[in-house]
Amino acid sequence: MADRPISSPTVGVIGAGSFGTAISNLLAYNTDVLLYSRNEEQVENINLTHHHQGVELSPRIRATADLQEVAEGCRLIFPVVPSDNFRQLMRDFSPFLRPYHLLIHGTKGFDLQRPEHELEDAPFTPEHVHTMSQVILEETVVVRVGCLSGPNLAREIMDGQPTATVIASRFKEVIESGKQALTSRHFQVFGTYELLGAELAGALKNAIAIGSGILGGLGMGKNIQALLITRGLMEMIRFGRAMGASPQAFVGTAGIGDLVCTATSTNSRNYTFGMRLGRGEDPETIKATMPELAEGVRTIALTRRLAEYYKLQVPITEMLYRVVYDGHPIDKAIEYLMRYPYYVDVDFF
Repeated sequence: MADRPISSPTVGVIGAGSFGTAISNLLAYNTDVLLYSRNEEQVENINLTHHHQGVELSPRIRATADLQEVAEGCRLIFPVVPSDNFRQLMRDFSPFLRPYHLLIHGTKGFDLQRPEHELEDAPFTPEHVHTMSQVILEETVVVRVGCLSGPNLAREIMDGQPTATVIASRFKEVIESGKQALTSRHFQVFGTYELLGAELAGALKNAIAIGSGILGGLGMGKNIQALLITRGLMEMIRFGRAMGASPQAFVGTAGIGDLVCTATSTNSRNYTFGMRLGRGEDPETIKATMPELAEGVRTIALTRRLAEYYKLQVPITEMLYRVVYDGHPIDKAIEYLMRYPYYVDVDFF
């Protein structure tokens, strides 16, 4: 591959799941799109029928199973794959990437540098946990990275409903390139330089969404759901501050906006996971029967260990861990949270 900047206006998307498909259709309002899937049968079907994930795809979208083709044909690339596959993807993609590429990921989760089953017993430090932008910088020569944060429910985007997003990056060029590629009458794009805060908010809200879904599954009302969401936001900010992010990053569109969206909609995988849990289903059964990963399940395990390390008071996180991983009775968890001695309402300004 030539080591010179690419002149092609085509934009790449890595990952043909629901969100990757939704982003591809949004991009296609403005540019040609090269959509990567490792499943060759899926690629053939997309190119033959121009239907995928239950929606009609723009004729400007073409699928490929060749990562090198994406790197050679696209300067701006959106990786959108589950967090537990993200590092391996970057390792596979790395030989074809150059410093002139711009990568804006849409993955809302954490990378864990150890087997997940060792989380409970093995020594743990925050160095074991990485954001997706950190993974890109570690595994590739790409320098200019960013993230795409919510509120972005894939189903609503694919249904053509208007929404907005936040592109976070330390580089103005990344933000402006992302805005130019994505902005349309259906999609408003904001920018921020708070990359770490946007990534942490995008990951942490998934755990709170599971808790909100549990309440929905139990048939509880909006009062207690609003209480959990607002107290959950406090916990997100405590995690963010401990990990070096500004509280301001959590009170904008990528923070509270994404949290409210994810924690109140049945179109959210994490809310749905919690709702099914609240209705009495077993966590392993739910995971086995969901078409895509509910990122919040992994996030709960990681944040519980982070809370132990940083000595944070995060009772919602603790109760979620006990319910999801230890089979703790949900009614006992709710009773504990209702009796928890919160001394102030807002303590982060």
